[in-house]
Amino acid sequence: MTDLAPHELRVLVAVGRERGFSAAAVALGMTQSAVSHSVRGSERKLGAVLFDRGRSGATPTEAGERALAHARRVLRLLEVMGAEVRGAGARDGAGGGSAAVSGPLRIAAFRSAALHLLPGALARLTARHPGVVPEVRIVREVGRGTAGEVLDGRADIGIATVGAASPVPPELVGGVLREEGYALVHPARHPAPRSLPLVDWAENCSSYTRDWWAAQEWLPAATVEAEDDGAVLSMVSSGFGMAVMPELSLIGAPPSVEITDLGPERPTRSVGYVTTPELAGSLVVRAFIRELRAAGR
Repeated sequence: MTDLAPHELRVLVAVGRERGFSAAAVALGMTQSAVSHSVRGSERKLGAVLFDRGRSGATPTEAGERALAHARRVLRLLEVMGAEVRGAGARDGAGGGSAAVSGPLRIAAFRSAALHLLPGALARLTARHPGVVPEVRIVREVGRGTAGEVLDGRADIGIATVGAASPVPPELVGGVLREEGYALVHPARHPAPRSLPLVDWAENCSSYTRDWWAAQEWLPAATVEAEDDGAVLSMVSSGFGMAVMPELSLIGAPPSVEITDLGPERPTRSVGYVTTPELAGSLVVRAFIRELRAAGR
């Protein structure tokens, strides 16, 4: 099989992003026929159909989704190589020292991590390395979550829930940043908070220990499903119900809610990071992980 060239990978990524050959051609400054020719050539080299063509555009096949994930990751590694080589060259010209850390850093994070872990870490990172340009995407931590963004080549690093219930995918590497417990949250001064309806959100269900949850006879089934932890906290604050929430979601909770410890057997979750083995060794990702670890303490 003949390897695909970087320009062929860029065409594939553009077609996947734009969901069409014409739109991809406009984005790339190419003709539609040139884009079609490039995609057909890539399909021949790979031995698989990468896009279903139709009136509505071009939709990646299963093989196409895999090809796009690899294409994004390869192109990102080429960008990182260029940034690190230029940084090393600049240092050599200035009389030595460590290579400069610069360039974009693509981060995927779930909401509470983006609100409470990222700001401090990014502030320190960019203060030490002004050439770094962070790009943050908020991703719901359900299904493939932030790890899926990294696997698909859309993010360099993901802030994820990790551990026994949510193991790091075998294609990635990662580590734990902080362990946090869950607490009962209810309207302040309510005489019987455990009698209130239970408010929950989809991301929460995948992150705490289900065995613990099932063993709590006092906990009813959730009667209200909110979009995210912020909406849950708002409902609890207004007196609508109670919730079981992780510590990270309770930073800055209003005085209208009361936080009650669930005791030594309370459920916990691990918040960590995931990245690819290749990017784990890059200067920008290593620098960011150092700042994340400091923020997680």
